[in-house]
Amino acid sequence: MASAGPGDNEPYDDINITPMLDLAYVLLIIFIIMTTASVQGVKVNLPQASSAPSLAKPKTKAVTITAEGQLYLDTYPMSLEELEQRLGQFKAADPELPVVVKGDAAVQYEKVMQVLDMLGRLQITQLGLVTQKLVK
Repeated sequence: MASAGPGDNEPYDDINITPMLDLAYVLLIIFIIMTTASVQGVKVNLPQASSAPSLAKPKTKAVTITAEGQLYLDTYPMSLEELEQRLGQFKAADPELPVVVKGDAAVQYEKVMQVLDMLGRLQITQLGLVTQKLVK
């Protein structure tokens, strides 16, 4: 066992605060990250949903184009002229009428363009194209 030297029993004159500062900086960084993560986004007054089921019919109309070029409004087959007439009636009742177009992948592009052109003539601006999610 080594013998103690003359300075080993004397009290420390200074304190090494480097480890304490490192800990303080780490805690400060964690605090900054946690506070900024909790305030992301814009606060809005969200509407309350009722627990009762809605009895109103859905307003969105679906136009389907099959691979053979047959047109359907929701589930009813019709011609392009009948489709334009029916959508015109719905547009008169609801100016913000939303319409989604579901076209088969094998349908001719011209048929889809005829439907989109007809929707443009009716000034239907709430328009969506339905696609399938790509699965890899």
